[in-house]
Amino acid sequence: MALSNPGEPTSRKEAILTRRQIEGLIAEGKTIFIFDGKVIRADSWLNFHPGGDKSIMHVVGRDATDEVHALHSFEALHRMSFFQIGRIRGRWQNFLPPIQGGKFRPYNNEESIQGPTDDYYESDRESVSDTTSAPASPIFDLPEQCALPQGARRIPRLRESSSVSSLSSASSRESDEKPKLSHMDARTQQEIDLDLDKYPPLDPIVQDDIVRRYRQLNEIIQAQGLYQCRYTDYLPDVFRWVLLMGLSLLFLRFGWYCLSGLFLGLFWHQLVFTAHDAGHMGITHSFHFDTVIGVLVADFLGGLSIGWWKRNHNVHHIVTNSPEHDPDIEHVPFFAISHRFLQSLRSTFYDRCMAYDNVARFAIKYQHLLYYPIMTLGRFNLYILSWEFLLRGLGPRKGPAWWHRWFEIGGHVVFWTWFGYGILYCSIPDTRSRILFLLISHMVTGPLHVQITLSHFGMSTADLGVNESFPQKMLRTTMDVDCPPWLDFLHGGLQFQAIHHLYPRIPRHNLRQTQKLVQGFCNDVGIPYALYGFVDGNKQVVGRLADVARQAAIFAHCQKALASGDHHSH
Repeated sequence: MALSNPGEPTSRKEAILTRRQIEGLIAEGKTIFIFDGKVIRADSWLNFHPGGDKSIMHVVGRDATDEVHALHSFEALHRMSFFQIGRIRGRWQNFLPPIQGGKFRPYNNEESIQGPTDDYYESDRESVSDTTSAPASPIFDLPEQCALPQGARRIPRLRESSSVSSLSSASSRESDEKPKLSHMDARTQQEIDLDLDKYPPLDPIVQDDIVRRYRQLNEIIQAQGLYQCRYTDYLPDVFRWVLLMGLSLLFLRFGWYCLSGLFLGLFWHQLVFTAHDAGHMGITHSFHFDTVIGVLVADFLGGLSIGWWKRNHNVHHIVTNSPEHDPDIEHVPFFAISHRFLQSLRSTFYDRCMAYDNVARFAIKYQHLLYYPIMTLGRFNLYILSWEFLLRGLGPRKGPAWWHRWFEIGGHVVFWTWFGYGILYCSIPDTRSRILFLLISHMVTGPLHVQITLSHFGMSTADLGVNESFPQKMLRTTMDVDCPPWLDFLHGGLQFQAIHHLYPRIPRHNLRQTQKLVQGFCNDVGIPYALYGFVDGNKQVVGRLADVARQAAIFAHCQKALASGDHHSH
């Protein structure tokens, strides 16, 4: 089927495309998503996208209007029209993206095509729920690419998805005959049912109303100037940087290496907040200016890749807390915040199996006890991920961001020159002192990694399917941390992650003011707003880790029982 491309006349771009035609394009391997009623084909942009290709792949076949608006500058939104190949009419029924397991039927030109009426989506409803990209069971398969843990059996796919995103799920749940679920599958279904009871129904009318109010709130936020960054708000940040780095260098000169390392770690802790702002274009709202700020802060001063962070973090903002897809919760073999990780899931981000092997069995058994010690070593892992990103060239090599990689590599050369050579090697005389300095400066950043994980590790990982709206999913999978205003400098905006996930480009200094508006929105639409104190939030996270550790013990017991032939012991 011949369709227009971004260079063709506007009249071709305004052609109405049916859902069936769009399905056929996706079946051919085209990267298609919906944005503000426009059909966007992003194939030519996929390899140039500064946020990485995976973030686009997760919205294929979906109405990504809210995700795109949340994560892009006004300049980028304007450029979307260059990739428009048509329009839709009426309400769009989301497909499950291919990267998440969606299946699509090729389009045959000889098929009779429904006219572009408002009800043509309904005409496809039956076939969609049966043979196209109706969401797969949210559990109920181990990835075929992953080797099974010893003693485990492959879980059969359920013919009738119990995911609420399936168009036939309502009738399935009302059926008297229910397939017998394994312990893991039953646990997953229980978590889905809990979220369905706690949050607004996935009925299109309800979800559309949530989206409408969410967009109205965005207009209010814009009208109140909360997207505008007051650059003077960064003066206290710069003062803290200078103070902490100055104290580190002062104690280094005196030979007090432990204290010097302590203040250097606190300096890095404070830097991350501004790097996070720049990565989301929350400072100048200019892609290139904020990228330069981010590289200077993250790479030159902190030794971490802002490009790696963008590629990782954009996916996280789209598929938040999804065990198979969100890299921010994929920490096997050290942590598993969902029992589903005990089934050796395949990560679509890392494109590898997260094997539940002997190392994982041991670590996850004690993960609630190891959580804080491992967090103190988190910075070393970020070095590895940053260098892997830069050396493998995982970022764009062409397009507007082609120079970012080389700028970042230069930043890392500078970082390891002043830190590795200038401080560790030249300024500290003996190996013992160097090791102490290295460990203290890095372990002091441990609370930062606790802050980063706190907002998500204790929240839902259930998949409610493609019918859930963007704002509801963000609020269901993210918590905020309650703290007094005078401690905002210590949290750096990370205490407002639920608000941030709804509106990522709001400058962090305006998030507290935005909180009241978001709380009102949540009350209006009936979505619980998760707000915990710092201590209670930590209890929530540790409790989740302990719960999964118990599930791991039950799983191990079941495996032993199956291996011994005792099928009645669990």
